[in-house]
Amino acid sequence: MPRPIRATVSIPAMRHNLALARERAPGRFLWAVVKANGYGHGLANAARGFAAADGLALVEFDGAAQLRREGWSGPVLMLEGAFDPVDVSQAASERLSLVVHEARQVEWLEALAAPASIEVFLKFNSGMNRLGFGHDAFREAFGRLARLPSVSRLTLMTHFANADLDGGADEAMRRFEAAAEGLPAPRSLANSAATLQVPGAHGDAIRPGVMLYGATPFGDGDARALGLRPTMRLESRLIAVQELTTGDAVGYGSTFRASQPMRIGVVACGYADGYPRHAPSGTPVAVDGVRTATVGRVAMDMLMVDLGPAPGARPGSAVELWGEVVPIDAVARASGTIGYELMCALAQRVPLRVEDDATP
Repeated sequence: MPRPIRATVSIPAMRHNLALARERAPGRFLWAVVKANGYGHGLANAARGFAAADGLALVEFDGAAQLRREGWSGPVLMLEGAFDPVDVSQAASERLSLVVHEARQVEWLEALAAPASIEVFLKFNSGMNRLGFGHDAFREAFGRLARLPSVSRLTLMTHFANADLDGGADEAMRRFEAAAEGLPAPRSLANSAATLQVPGAHGDAIRPGVMLYGATPFGDGDARALGLRPTMRLESRLIAVQELTTGDAVGYGSTFRASQPMRIGVVACGYADGYPRHAPSGTPVAVDGVRTATVGRVAMDMLMVDLGPAPGARPGSAVELWGEVVPIDAVARASGTIGYELMCALAQRVPLRVEDDATP
């Protein structure tokens, strides 16, 4: 029989979270971000879950081609833009919108033969210092792009470094508005955090990402308190139970020792499945629907859990690594990371099951 671990993707939860994003920013064009294989949920699943979005956004050109093959006919935005002139040609042939964040990308569009027509999102560097033009170069690039017959529409955009903090987007917005002053084009600024808590950044188009997958964009937040639903459950089963006496150690490195007699369970899940190896003892987990915690070091294929809160547990008992009982953000915080990473790190060897209540 197959190993008992599996991940479940909820299409209804995706639809719910998309509707909540629309509710927070009514009337705005909504780009649903589906990069990194739909944040680990599967690109095709993300396209189904976000079918009501106005457009889909990602960074992978092969992913964009897959969306077109699978029937997505709506707008597709390439968030890192073209990586070479061939990508510009693909954008023209497959009706992809391109972010432009550096001078070579402007030159590639200038060299594009007519009658190509591409929507362009001109990116301003508002303080993150990753991608985007500074003030003067931004305005110069706008002038060059506005003159090109191959550019069908120009939108101005930026990306916030600190929208998850109170007032964290204020300076970025001030810089953006100064650079964009007088430029006749719509604006796209808001990521998940700004969609949820910075109404002044909603502009004309929003670009929510992690909130659509039921995780919080706020480091110490609770996705459920925001009205979001988890879109992924990672589940397995106990494959063994051990009885420890006082002083017994658990796992590689003997990083955990029992302070008293205790029962522990061995779960068929490890870092080769995408569970974080650096998750410490005490990371939340649920056994038979009861919250408990991990003990010892996570191994490649296994991790261990305290069965004290679940005395009836035995080999075969159900384990939820994250999902409904244990929020993915709780696991991420305990592990010193973010929910985004856990979703995206889900390993290919983990079977993916899809839940969808839509009528065929």
